Amino acid sequence: MPSNEAPINAEGGSFFLESQPEIFVPEDFVGDEALMIRTASEFAIKEVAPIVERLDKQEDGLMENLFAKVGALGFAGPEAPEVHGGLGLSKSLGTRMLEHLSLNGSFSTTIAVHMGIGQAPIYLWGGDQLSRKYIPKLASGEWMSAYALSEPNSGSDALGMSTRVRSDGGNYIVDGTKMWISNAKWAKTFVTFAKRDDGRIDAFVIERDFPGVTIGPEEHKTGLKGSSTARLILDSVKVPKENLIYQEGEGHRVAFNALNLGRLKLGSMSLGPARSALHYSAKYAMERKQFGCPIAEFGLIRQKLANCAALMFAAESVLYRTTDLVDKAFSRSSGSPDENRVAAELFAVECSANKVFSTEVLAVCADEAVQIHGGYGFTEEFPVARIWRDARVTRIYEGTNEINRLFIFERLLKQGVVERLSSVAPISFIHGLLRDAACASVSADRSQQMSAALSDLAILFYAESSAKARAAKVGSAAAQAAAAVATSILEGRAAVAAAYVFGALEMEQPISLPPSNFRDSNLLAECVLESNGYFSK
Repeated sequence: MPSNEAPINAEGGSFFLESQPEIFVPEDFVGDEALMIRTASEFAIKEVAPIVERLDKQEDGLMENLFAKVGALGFAGPEAPEVHGGLGLSKSLGTRMLEHLSLNGSFSTTIAVHMGIGQAPIYLWGGDQLSRKYIPKLASGEWMSAYALSEPNSGSDALGMSTRVRSDGGNYIVDGTKMWISNAKWAKTFVTFAKRDDGRIDAFVIERDFPGVTIGPEEHKTGLKGSSTARLILDSVKVPKENLIYQEGEGHRVAFNALNLGRLKLGSMSLGPARSALHYSAKYAMERKQFGCPIAEFGLIRQKLANCAALMFAAESVLYRTTDLVDKAFSRSSGSPDENRVAAELFAVECSANKVFSTEVLAVCADEAVQIHGGYGFTEEFPVARIWRDARVTRIYEGTNEINRLFIFERLLKQGVVERLSSVAPISFIHGLLRDAACASVSADRSQQMSAALSDLAILFYAESSAKARAAKVGSAAAQAAAAVATSILEGRAAVAAAYVFGALEMEQPISLPPSNFRDSNLLAECVLESNGYFSK
């Protein structure tokens, strides 16, 4: 049986060391898989897009009706085991379907929490009995699920929770308040965490109808207004012993590994709205005329469109490279809770890198969409305002981007990847900066700022190598241009991060950026305008 200690392995973080990775890419989805993705896309366009203003008002019954339709399609539990009523799909395919379902942030949040962190802990770590009890109702869409970890006084420090659990004969008794609970208004089950008297954490499934469960009023949020966010108040709630997830005192492993997989899903939840933002930007740029011509003819507008498309290309490449790695890890699991836990931990660095990079790509795409629309983009009359508002929280939940940045480099160091990096020849400009900065900092007293800059270098190299590997595999002119433009952007960011590390270490290390090719940017802008948005479908 696998150890309860976090695995220190040569596989996670190996992207540091790969010179020519062969990766899974979105273009690999064909046949029935492509049909399922197209069905998800059509649902978002035909069923969700026409009612987004009504969703923002949380019109009674509207989100529940959409959710029921998703369940009827089988999309409420795409990755849940078939034996318990799910579709049993790969994480790669489930993630791609979610990306195309995620054109609206509120709907995306609702369905993603349900299909991901709201039910995955049950079938991955809850055991067969608990799965048989709950997954059929969740995977069918009969019940909606939620995840309850955060509290009013414990956000990033999740293990500092004050919710308490004690044993009482055949039950657990749980007291406390959970905050920022997505789906709280509609959920029937809550994957919930509480601290024992000995300081360890337990994880449970708590039902909405258990006596002592109360849902607080809706939070007044800046964005995601159509999703439900409220407090879960637990007043001496009796939870049956069989509703324990995983093992007593090991609930923190459930929490952290659920968030690993949640960070994977945040890539798709970010790229869906980014895709919408680029579509609206291209459409508006072609229609809006100033000085006698469409603004799509202006060089600075074309540069914005090209940069957004290139960053999306890189983010998609990172996302599906990572989902494939996680799929391979789970394919080696027997399905036992312990082996599933190890599989979920294995590529934690890659999941964090995906979360940080994709959410910040969404931020760029949403912000540039508003800028391209000018004053109109700052009004609710145009849809990009909603995308911009909804995008902001993605850099906060599932672990803030700052927390993830502190984690990435330190984890790579612990896994021994940085030590092995010292003997690897640089394969690109970014990789060379990463190697030199990482190796120079090993024995340093690293500040949070230095750790974050080192993590940025790791993220940027992961994105660069993923985009290049995808372009080499796909081979199209658009893919080649996207990888080239993305690389140029990422090199500039890497130079800034490396300069900070070298400066903090008081090293004289001149950095000269490679030249950019503006022909790639112009070609990519043309692809965006001809496709009326992101060129890769």
